[in-house]
Amino acid sequence: MKPEKTVTPARKPEARPGRGGSMPYSFMRSPNTESAFDVGDTVEAFCDHEKNSDRIRGWLKGIVVQVDNKMVAVQFRSNVFLTDGWMVPDRILWYPTHSEQLRQGNQSKKRKE
Repeated sequence: MKPEKTVTPARKPEARPGRGGSMPYSFMRSPNTESAFDVGDTVEAFCDHEKNSDRIRGWLKGIVVQVDNKMVAVQFRSNVFLTDGWMVPDRILWYPTHSEQLRQGNQSKKRKE
């Protein structure tokens, strides 16, 4: 006599708690996408730069070229340097979004109507 084969029914995957709805991720609150800076904004950044052929550390005007949740990229028109002395070839420095070394630029160019 042959032993009978036992067939087990296929299992249905169990639903995991907290993983329902259309979102594949669960989180406490949605990430904040608003930033104090937008691409194209004029800002002032505290950095090492050239002024009248001298290297100084101070506030320099630049333009925001990229923004994400944590960092802001600022491009300058004059040469800028890292703190260890290297010149930055593309003149772009990255700052944390809430850095004390980054502030809104002066809006001195107001249109008169």
